Amino acid sequence: MENSLWTYMIAISLLTITPGVDTVLIIRNTTRGGWRDGALSSLGICSGLFVHALVSAIGISVVLLQSAWAFRGLRFAGAAYLVWLGIVSLRSAARRNVSAGLDAHQHSNESFDARRSLREGLLSNVLNPKAIVFYMAFLPQFIDPAGSAIGQSLFLAGLHFLIAMVWQCLLASAVDQARRWMQNGPVRRTLDGITGSVMVFFGVKLASTN
Repeated sequence: MENSLWTYMIAISLLTITPGVDTVLIIRNTTRGGWRDGALSSLGICSGLFVHALVSAIGISVVLLQSAWAFRGLRFAGAAYLVWLGIVSLRSAARRNVSAGLDAHQHSNESFDARRSLREGLLSNVLNPKAIVFYMAFLPQFIDPAGSAIGQSLFLAGLHFLIAMVWQCLLASAVDQARRWMQNGPVRRTLDGITGSVMVFFGVKLASTN
């Protein structure tokens, strides 16, 4: 069991640090509202892991995976949400005026909304069908049939939560350190344009995946 746990920790750590939608969202939101925005977005993302763990443990994932229309609906919902977040960033890039770094910094602080950060993080994770597939295929390999599936799943999700929170908060901190430079008008517009385009790309790719 100890060897299996270490295998799980290594695998989940590699998964966490691999750039993806979560990374893009943390960078986007930290640039928008500072470290708090990024950290609360991370909290939302990581809280979604417990949803996937419960879903996997009680077998709802099996229903979703075996029901083509249900899985397709979930996939399109997640894709639409990512595209919407991308469009928001692209619109921000289009209308942003060149301003002084201090003014941009103040504007970014005013834009911080804790509930919005949590909601965006949670929805981006819960509506991601790839996370459900991953938990459904990966988590059972580390579950002892003799024990409680739900209890073990939540424990493993808790480990994933801790690893992901540490990594994403470090990422948010690094982005926040560079935020004054990134709040420069042209730089911020470029960053908004890049993150928005990447999110739209992820959304379209998710929707078109068979």
